[in-house]
Amino acid sequence: MNLLFRILVTSILVMVISYFFPSIAHVDGLNSAIIVAIVLGLLNVFVKPIFVLFTFPLTVFTLGLFLLVINAAIIALCAKLVDGFKVDGFFGALFFSIILSLSQSLVYKLSGESK
Repeated sequence: MNLLFRILVTSILVMVISYFFPSIAHVDGLNSAIIVAIVLGLLNVFVKPIFVLFTFPLTVFTLGLFLLVINAAIIALCAKLVDGFKVDGFFGALFFSIILSLSQSLVYKLSGESK
C-alpha cells in the first residue's frame, strides 16, 4: 500500500508541476504521469546508485551539490524514456527535480509517511 501511495503522490505532483510550469515540463495526461512516477522510481532504484558511485569524488568535492545534477540527469533520462513526458533542457530538469523533491517531502511529512 505504501508503494501505491507513493506512485499516486508522485504522479499527481508531476501533473501539478507541469500544470503550473508548462514552459519547463509537459505531461500528456494521468496515464503518462503514472508511467513517469513508475519510471522515476525504477531509475532511482537501479540507475541513480551507479551514478552516485561513479561521481562520489566530485560529490564530496562539491559538498553534495553534484547530487542535484544527478537528479536532473535522472529526470532528463525519464523524459527520454517516457513518450508523454517532456522537460525543457537541463535547467528545466534541474528545476523540475528540485520542485518535485521538495513537494514530495512536504506531502510525505504532512501525511505521516516515512521513508
